[in-house]
Amino acid sequence: MSRPEIGGERDIQEIAKAFQESRVLLSAFELGVFTALGLEGLGSEEAAERLGADPRGLDRLLNALAALGLVRKDGGLFRNTEAAETFLNAKSPRYLSGLAHTANVYKSWATLTDAVRRGGRVTERPSADSADTRSFIEAMHRRAKDDADALAALLDLSGVRRVLDLGGGSGAYSMAFCRAEPGLTAVVLDLPHVTPLTRRYVAAEGLSERIGTQDGDYHDADFGQGYDLVFLSAIAHINSAAENKRLVARAARALNPGGRVAVQDFIMDDDRTTPLHGALFALNMLVNTERGDTYTESEVRDWMEDAGLTDVLRLDGRDKASLVVGRLAER
Repeated sequence: MSRPEIGGERDIQEIAKAFQESRVLLSAFELGVFTALGLEGLGSEEAAERLGADPRGLDRLLNALAALGLVRKDGGLFRNTEAAETFLNAKSPRYLSGLAHTANVYKSWATLTDAVRRGGRVTERPSADSADTRSFIEAMHRRAKDDADALAALLDLSGVRRVLDLGGGSGAYSMAFCRAEPGLTAVVLDLPHVTPLTRRYVAAEGLSERIGTQDGDYHDADFGQGYDLVFLSAIAHINSAAENKRLVARAARALNPGGRVAVQDFIMDDDRTTPLHGALFALNMLVNTERGDTYTESEVRDWMEDAGLTDVLRLDGRDKASLVVGRLAER
């Protein structure tokens, strides 16, 4: 759903300045402000000493956080609100660690003007072993695990025995598939600097015997054969339409008869203006990739039908992403 048309100057100014509140939150997150404050209450000078920041600079940041309702200020002391303590303190089990990736994305969005002129990313790709990669995988893991069990139920994995999880990152979806279907095993195919992180997440859930990894780039890796499901989550938006068409065709060739290819992504309506989150995410791909985009249901359906898949259907879960699933006919 798109928003109502903008009403006037005030609305335009609010959109133009929206980045300011975002930057206050992300800078506080990067500095570790919420973890330092906790609920005990600190003055700005003591907090600055703990964080290695300038006292005046941090004081002004803390005042802005108080104005936003993220911290409380009482008698010159600052402490977290309940929401900040729950979601922004690194000691909390519900800590939004994925905001580290959001902070990285913020930087790339500053290049949007140049990316529109060029038609793709103008920044350098992060190095393979960088902290950015770990932040990205952690962000994707947190997002996926919140929805993975519901998605597994939506797919109906009855009788599925082997799954290939392309670009599966932390393996969050493969883990959910294993929980949903006791006889299921999975292979997560991802880049060589990602799979060690995958194995770490999988081991933490006690599923190392059922989930393996394969190093490779999904554009040219050998998928093998004998899979009942090839799953592509948050993959299509990284690639061009032509790359996705080839990828779906190769995924289809890896299936057993009756097996399925499932593409999960932000699926756009045909006019590409709705939903709003998909239209914005298309720009996120513009500033962060060479050829990435968001795609319509009809485009994904065409890739599947061209690959010989039938019974193509769309499944909408509780998250903003949707599933498009196609089946290889029984022989």
